[in-house]
Amino acid sequence: MGARKGVGIDLEFSEDERALLKKVAADSIESELYKRPEGALEVPKRLKEKMGAFVCLKTRGELKGCIGYIKGVLPLHETIREMARQAAFHDPRFVPLKPAEWKHTDIEISVLTPFTKVRDVAEIEVGRHGLYIEKGGQSGLLLPQVAIEQGWNRDEFLEFTCMKAGLPRDAWKDADATIYIFSADVF
Repeated sequence: MGARKGVGIDLEFSEDERALLKKVAADSIESELYKRPEGALEVPKRLKEKMGAFVCLKTRGELKGCIGYIKGVLPLHETIREMARQAAFHDPRFVPLKPAEWKHTDIEISVLTPFTKVRDVAEIEVGRHGLYIEKGGQSGLLLPQVAIEQGWNRDEFLEFTCMKAGLPRDAWKDADATIYIFSADVF
């Protein structure tokens, strides 16, 4: 089950910790889908640390929802619980997950590292880094795996992150644009 090969970095979560986070996400979604309470889980100390994370859902290989916190707002297990529910039922880009789709849906968790401001775009490693761009009050984020899935090079990754922010494709070149990199443990 480990980290996704060729993407992000390994933050050295144990297989049990990874499995527990997936269970937290699945239980959260199922509690909403089937209107039943979530089970109580014993959460190890590491999963109580505040870390940014995203939960992405794919139904039959197609993105169904992807929502997260870019910074450590809540303990990691609580972030995963909340973001799984948000991705399944409240991502405004998609219709809410239906019970019939659930058995065909995969959960992908990305636990984020802190952001680092980019001084030179040559620092950006496609596949290892995700991007966050801010300019004029607008911002956009793409996870490290997106560039790999789409087959993008560095410039395309920058362009599509700008477009995600609602900015022109080449806004990353502007002096008032701020680019941040981060990595993620993707599993």
